Amino acid sequence: MTQLSLKKIYSGKVRDLYEIDDKRMLMVASDRLSAFDVILDDPIPRKGEILTQISNFWFNKLAQIGRASCRERV
Repeated sequence: MTQLSLKKIYSGKVRDLYEIDDKRMLMVASDRLSAFDVILDDPIPRKGEILTQISNFWFNKLAQIGRASCRERV
């Protein structure tokens, strides 16, 4: 797992939230797997990367409808 120098403000079952500054946050989708509110022992390789790609697809697809909640995509 990569360690960030940012302040972690939330850690969920599969996502972590970090403070960038007073107006921006970074959400990290991990490879952790959760089912029925339990974090399973074996992560799914590249799960976080794939979930981020799916999100980016929909942010781009729906951009003409209105402003997305995602300011920058990495």
